[in-house]
Amino acid sequence: MPETASPAPAGPQDAEIAAALGARSIVLIGMMGAGKSTIGRRLAARLRLPFQDADAEIELAHAGMTIPEIFAAHGEPYFRDGEARVIARLLDTGPGVLATGGGAFMREETRNRIRDKAVSIWLKAEAEIIMRRVRRRADRPLLQTPDPAATVDRLLGEREPVYQNADITIWSRDVPHEKIVDECIEALHAKLCGGATAATPDRMGVTP
Repeated sequence: MPETASPAPAGPQDAEIAAALGARSIVLIGMMGAGKSTIGRRLAARLRLPFQDADAEIELAHAGMTIPEIFAAHGEPYFRDGEARVIARLLDTGPGVLATGGGAFMREETRNRIRDKAVSIWLKAEAEIIMRRVRRRADRPLLQTPDPAATVDRLLGEREPVYQNADITIWSRDVPHEKIVDECIEALHAKLCGGATAATPDRMGVTP
């Protein structure tokens, strides 16, 4: 179900981005703990667009079962098939801002749908940031392993070459959320409206 966050102060670029999107959505991809849902809600509020979380929609489709419960009951392949169907449906309801699970972009059919119907933003986070954010949470089924840090390193190695296919890359790091949102706005404006995006030397930069 779409969420609409409280309106945030609009900047001069926001209306231009929303107009340039047309029926397309903005899809946030990246690892668990990268901040896709948190940044997505704030970005949606800035652009006056509905926000949707693919994982939340999957749970709704399974009568409120949690993602770990779905993994445990049915296995990862079943979950990934359902995830692909949910994302396809949500992309047909655009425009909006959609946060996806960490493995969603790994599926080729989902990448193709996102390419055709959305602008993708990879929230790129280093392993230490990811572990610090997720180590105390029990809702990450892929980290229920004897060595979660090694699992994160393995997943990063597998996924980052695919995440690089996103339209835009933004570094997720420990700064105020609104700073990340501002960088998303700048990059979207550069990508969609031909605006200039300044290069920055300390991983604050955007890669349209």
